[in-house]
Amino acid sequence: MQVTLLRQLAQYKCVRSIGFTPGRFSRVDNFSTSCQWRARKKVSQYSTVDTERYSSLVRAVLTKTSSQTPESIEDEDSKLFGPIIRSKPHSQQPREPKILHPLLNEAKGLSEYVPGPLAHLPLERDSNKTLIPSVTRILQQTMPPEQAFYLERWRRRMIAELGEEGFKEYSLNIFRQGKLFHAAIENTFTQETVSKEDTECPAEVSGYMESVSHVLTDITGVRAIESAVHHSALQYLGIVDCVAQYRGSLCVIDWKTSEKPKPLLHNIYDNPLQVAAYTGALNSDNNYSYQVENGLIVVAYKDGSPAHAHFLNSKQIKQFWEKWLLRLEEFAEK
Repeated sequence: MQVTLLRQLAQYKCVRSIGFTPGRFSRVDNFSTSCQWRARKKVSQYSTVDTERYSSLVRAVLTKTSSQTPESIEDEDSKLFGPIIRSKPHSQQPREPKILHPLLNEAKGLSEYVPGPLAHLPLERDSNKTLIPSVTRILQQTMPPEQAFYLERWRRRMIAELGEEGFKEYSLNIFRQGKLFHAAIENTFTQETVSKEDTECPAEVSGYMESVSHVLTDITGVRAIESAVHHSALQYLGIVDCVAQYRGSLCVIDWKTSEKPKPLLHNIYDNPLQVAAYTGALNSDNNYSYQVENGLIVVAYKDGSPAHAHFLNSKQIKQFWEKWLLRLEEFAEK
């Protein structure tokens, strides 16, 4: 009797706790003493699937071991799509030239600077030199695929913005500004009576000249300006922008212009190879009584911001010289 009363009392309290009055129910016997309300269970869309019908399939998928092996899959792919062309694994060892031509000429010494007229040899192509390629041509025709891809992507983007005619005009303008800039540099070093700061230059290149002004103060003992060089053994030609002392080191100097900053050496792509090629050609050329072991690449900016001067010491020049020899071999094989 007491147990029955206690159960009814518990049910009464449970009903009161959820907001119902006892009068609303004639009986509370049907309530559980735990008094838990449960939400209606959702019906799954898979509840109507005939599980008996598909149970054997599920077991087969989960338990079956494939009879195929990597070799059988490769054989099947070969029949469907043709034989697999395997790329050669990249060698961990750096490539070396088949013939390591020396950068320096044993017949020459490293002579001290003797003031005199600047070398300004024109690039003359006689009947014997018509087939001799230039450094620029060799580098263009052996350009790495990745570099060629980015160059072509840039060209297409510029054509999309400017149109075909606009891009041609843009390219001609860049070429013309480059020639004017080189001419202004030449005037700076050939006008002995005029200071470098007071040398007049076309307005189009005034920003470039302002950009390199801090570099020009470190250049002394100019020996050659816009002078042709020829490597007699390797048979290639080029024109050296400048040969002079830069902070006490004799260098082959190359002047470049750019619309974007080039603070790092890898930003200037094949320019170090170009300087190394000119260095080797000058050392081989008997028109020059001296040799050079260092290089300098100066990147000037039209807005007048300070140019980036990339100095290449003798060790770096030798490294780029070997890379140049590889490109030369690649060109000869084309």
